[in-house]
Amino acid sequence: MTQHTIAGTVLTMPVRIRKAHQHTAMFSVDADAAQRMIDYSGLKVCRFGSNRALVVLILMRYLDGDLGQYWEYGTNVMVNPPGSETRGLRALQSAAAFVHRLPVDQEFTLEAGTTIWGYPKVMADFVVREGRQFGFDLAVDGQYALSMDFRPGLPVPSALTSRTQAHPTYTCRDGVLRETVGEFSLTGVRWRLGGAQLRLGAHPYAKELAALGLPKRAMMSTSADNVEASFGDAKEIS
Repeated sequence: MTQHTIAGTVLTMPVRIRKAHQHTAMFSVDADAAQRMIDYSGLKVCRFGSNRALVVLILMRYLDGDLGQYWEYGTNVMVNPPGSETRGLRALQSAAAFVHRLPVDQEFTLEAGTTIWGYPKVMADFVVREGRQFGFDLAVDGQYALSMDFRPGLPVPSALTSRTQAHPTYTCRDGVLRETVGEFSLTGVRWRLGGAQLRLGAHPYAKELAALGLPKRAMMSTSADNVEASFGDAKEIS
């Protein structure tokens, strides 16, 4: 059982998340543009349809976990496992998320994420709008980057989402590719076709998304009232 000391606090692996909220939006984008964005990783985007790739934008609110309470936004690109050249809809079944951007609003999780897993965490500011329609604004380095608004979806039976599933994610920091396997269980899930509106600012993060052809209508969006998760140590991939 490995341990890491972060800002004077000892974390024993796996790190556990006991309660979090999640909002996600999935977009179909040009695969060549997505590949250019993540070329530095050495990974290949998962291609399907007429040269399409999937980008998933995620907002997390961590309420109870070993890393404390914080907000986190992620730009994820679905990729093939290292060495795989599989294409088509079937390839999506084995695709994993490459974490390209991961702004957060607390220093402790920033240090833990970059040190333990190599996640691309940076400090950011979040303005969250709660109510009948949920939304948020993100600013990085004091510059407005993006906003998202989510419309409520239809409830999904917990029997379909509450079973714990393992999902790998990939990161590339300082030229080192890493794989981290997380175990997730979701309840209170809602989903709908479309359902998410994206607006972009002038920050470089926003310009990356614009180069993918965003903003556009989301393929689908989801939310989860509660996410439970655990993350083991990252594995470096040569």
